[in-house]
Amino acid sequence: MMNRKQRQIALAFILIGLGMGNFTSCTKDETVEPAKTGIAKAELILTEISGQAVEAHGDHFHGLDAGVEGDQIVIKFDETGKETENGHLHIEADAVFKLELKAWDYENNEIQDEFISTKATADQYKAFLVGGDLKLNANSESQSGAVFQPREQTYGDGTVVDGKYETTGILSYFTVGHDNEGATKKMTYVLRKLDAGVKPKIERVDWNRTDYTTAFSGENVLELTFEIHAEEGHAHE
Repeated sequence: MMNRKQRQIALAFILIGLGMGNFTSCTKDETVEPAKTGIAKAELILTEISGQAVEAHGDHFHGLDAGVEGDQIVIKFDETGKETENGHLHIEADAVFKLELKAWDYENNEIQDEFISTKATADQYKAFLVGGDLKLNANSESQSGAVFQPREQTYGDGTVVDGKYETTGILSYFTVGHDNEGATKKMTYVLRKLDAGVKPKIERVDWNRTDYTTAFSGENVLELTFEIHAEEGHAHE
């Protein structure tokens, strides 16, 4: 049998052991971090579209379905929307581009199609291309201004996108236009989650409005900022 001193020593070791167990358990719980949600990285893919039938007309394009795809530029962005590759573009002013958004979550799954998976989902979202102090083609006497036209034709479930008020801008077409040649334009592609009933109020000419946040209530899901220098002649990155 243990004497009194031995019992005291044994009890001390037991108490120390219990304390260490509680400390270890607490530390383990505190170091578990929740899985990150949202958009981890994104890309804007610009593919030049050419063909005699392709032209800007007012607030939209004609002849896109007859266009031929050419050179492609990929602008890459981090989780904050800061460009990490090809963030300053030199392009021909009258070039027409197919503009596609790609986005990934923190598990490296592509998620851009989730925004247009069904009409009910897509009704919550709209893309804007803001900044640059652009002259829009709809306001150009020479029809040489900028056009940004969202143009999805089906939702993810296969149903048809019915007209300009339903398009979102995960797929769009864009031209800068000769009216906007010269100084570098700082642009931001914005994907905005809108309040209920707002999307049907957005017209084609609203894509570059400086007051879009107050005119179309909601919150921005994505803001991708890059620069465009529009010039005559051969385009390059």
